[in-house]
Amino acid sequence: MADNNRFEIPQEMRSMAEASFDQARKAFESFLGQAHQTASTLTGTGETARANAKDITAKAIAFAEKNVQSSLSYAQQLVHASDLTDVMRLHSEYVQAQMKTLAEQASEMGQAVTKAAMDSAKPR
Repeated sequence: MADNNRFEIPQEMRSMAEASFDQARKAFESFLGQAHQTASTLTGTGETARANAKDITAKAIAFAEKNVQSSLSYAQQLVHASDLTDVMRLHSEYVQAQMKTLAEQASEMGQAVTKAAMDSAKPR
């Protein structure tokens, strides 16, 4: 019965998947470098608008980085899963963690956008 739950991923396929993950990770790191550089050169109509835009952009980049890293880590764990039970456990843990993370990120982004809107409505 235990053998019915077991599956094997050929070593060549694992190696290819790991190389793809490494390549995706490097591409994402390059993207992040460019995004950080762009965020640091943001210009706005005023100092407050510029500061708020930088804050929101920095949060969005940080959230994207965290989410992609989490997804890449999850995919890499799946490649090394030993059986279907392991796959299901990894999937359950990943979904639960992502739901919590996305809720926290949405709340934090909402607070940042609200602050920016309130700051821009203040009389000068």
